[in-house]
Amino acid sequence: MNIRIRRALLSVSDKTGLQDFARALAAAGVSLLSTGGTAKLLAAGGIPVTEVSDYTGFPEMLDGRVKTLHPRLHAGLLARRDREAHMQALGSAGIEPIDLVVVNLYPFVQAVARAGCTLEEAIENIDIGGPSMLRAAAKNHAGVAAVCDPADYSALLSEMKAAGGALAGQTRFALAQKAFTHTAAYDAAISNYLTAVDAQGRAQAWPGHLTFQFEKLQEMRYGENPHQGAAFYRDAPPRPGGIAGYRQIQGKELSYNNIADSDAAWECVKTLEQPACVIVKHANPCGVAIGADPLEAYEGAFATDPTSAFGGIIAFNRALDARAAQALTKQFAEVVIAPALEPGARAALSAKTNVRVLEVPAGELQTAAGGYDFKRVGGGLLVQAPDARNVAASELRMVTRARPSEEQLADLVFAWRVAKFVKSNAIVFCGSGRTLGVGAGQMSRVDSARIASIKAHNAGLSLEGSVVASDAFFPFRDGVDVVAEAGAKAIIQPGGSVKDDEVIAAANERGIAMVFTGVRHFRH
Repeated sequence: MNIRIRRALLSVSDKTGLQDFARALAAAGVSLLSTGGTAKLLAAGGIPVTEVSDYTGFPEMLDGRVKTLHPRLHAGLLARRDREAHMQALGSAGIEPIDLVVVNLYPFVQAVARAGCTLEEAIENIDIGGPSMLRAAAKNHAGVAAVCDPADYSALLSEMKAAGGALAGQTRFALAQKAFTHTAAYDAAISNYLTAVDAQGRAQAWPGHLTFQFEKLQEMRYGENPHQGAAFYRDAPPRPGGIAGYRQIQGKELSYNNIADSDAAWECVKTLEQPACVIVKHANPCGVAIGADPLEAYEGAFATDPTSAFGGIIAFNRALDARAAQALTKQFAEVVIAPALEPGARAALSAKTNVRVLEVPAGELQTAAGGYDFKRVGGGLLVQAPDARNVAASELRMVTRARPSEEQLADLVFAWRVAKFVKSNAIVFCGSGRTLGVGAGQMSRVDSARIASIKAHNAGLSLEGSVVASDAFFPFRDGVDVVAEAGAKAIIQPGGSVKDDEVIAAANERGIAMVFTGVRHFRH
């Protein structure tokens, strides 16, 4: 049912676009009520407005803490238009219904994000009246429109103009959904903050209660397997730099597995400084390379394991050009990802209509996604900080008689960066800025080493003179012996095993250079 908007209550912290919105409402014959700074802004713009304190007959008090918590306002918001007793009660009290509430809340999240924000400052930025008005209006959306986002002003004015000053029931319901989502996120932010500090405001390691919001981007035909339902959600508010910020240029609808693998590819490629290409299959990089341009990087990555690359996810950290796009059309790929696509690349890929092509904003290349990492377990949730640690060459500890050359050192750092994105136990052979063999997800490290060697042999790649990264320490010398026999001449690993001396001795026997990072990169 359409409801004609006759009276509006405006009280906002974010005043973006407010004067224009209020002026248009007034021009449409809507009576405006407002508070404090909002009322002053409207009056300064020559917009007719009634102060809430004049309307209620009760002045603001307690430094503005109490101004909208008044029956004259909340009765006007909560009275049901379809109940005669409610409307008679309003009439007896001389109260007019309020049809539109425009409220956004004190900037609590922005306040606590500031360096040095005290507990007292955080408390003062907790809004009380605003959420109360929004929730009251949203609860009574059958007769009231609750507006909390300035981005909605224009569409609401257009609808009112087309409908003689009214808003449809569907619009009011959508606004109510948005309002309750907004207040829920606001309360969650307060809870997350307050349970992460003590009574003196000193920060604790982790909140006692952790609440998050995600918004649905799409429902999927199925999840990991056809018998599983699935949907894709992103952080609310959106967090830049991740795969959830994609824009699909062409291709079929993304599947659950497409998105999971695309995330693995994008997170890996965006941490590499030089032009790079990462090919992922079943969440593991099967080929990674850097090059002078996207084409050279792609050719190096593909050559690592052409068999596994079939049906893979291909990600670039530079704009995709026509030459690279034309080359990758010769293989079957599920998804192609880049920060941007040049016109020639779009033209080349357009012939492969089923290939899903994604643009992902490049604003956070060379950085890890912020926030938290999650792993759902039965009855609970594991939460950790993202693995954002990237070891520099200057941090490496040389532990063998042999020392890596400058070229080997560069390959070791590259191999270490790739190993972080390979499922444990991870062994990665590299050389000349590209992967040569990847062993992933085995229960023993020595088996991962053997598999990586077999992969390289199957692809016709020599491991003679290569370097090797191991995501965690070698527990015994057997892993060193396997990679040495395959041709490796330098190893990068965390160190820290009780068998470190035995492992170092094995490397010295073999004439292999070994460096310790002091950092482990398990990925399960």
